[in-house]
Amino acid sequence: MLTDDDLSTAVAGSGRAAEKIYRSLAPQVLGYLKTKGLEDPEGTAQDVFLTVFRKLESVTGGVEGLRTFTFSVAHARAVDASRKRARQPHLAEYDPDLDLRTTESAEQLALAGLGGDTEWLLGALNPDQREVLSLRIIAGLPIEQVARIMGRTEGSVKQLQRRALAKLKELVMDSHVGEAR
Repeated sequence: MLTDDDLSTAVAGSGRAAEKIYRSLAPQVLGYLKTKGLEDPEGTAQDVFLTVFRKLESVTGGVEGLRTFTFSVAHARAVDASRKRARQPHLAEYDPDLDLRTTESAEQLALAGLGGDTEWLLGALNPDQREVLSLRIIAGLPIEQVARIMGRTEGSVKQLQRRALAKLKELVMDSHVGEAR
């Protein structure tokens, strides 16, 4: 368990305390970045921690402030990667097997969704809903920290989370109904 004392010791230059911070937060940061569909989530996570450790002295609010700051940096890196990817389209030779312009049947999509394919389920949500669920569930952040990271009110985050969970429930229920037929 990470403590405020660990943070103070890391700011003072302790390598062990910095390692404890990294080991405590890295799995959640990596999980969050993986949900963002980055090409290199591990590399981005490393970049996040390089930034966090360079600015460790400026972190306020103890361990909770550190978590918020760390996920704010991770969020910014994910947005940067998304913008970069949008500016640089991927060019590839035409391969009919990779042509994504065809659509799968509703049954195939439902079965894929029930088989643990979270990308399909998350893909049905709007970007803000995906972001809230990624930060709340995967990163394990409380609503107030998610609100600060996303630049929204706590009420807005609660509403996005409620709607996202309702949508996921609807998708799963529809999949089960389709499966019973």
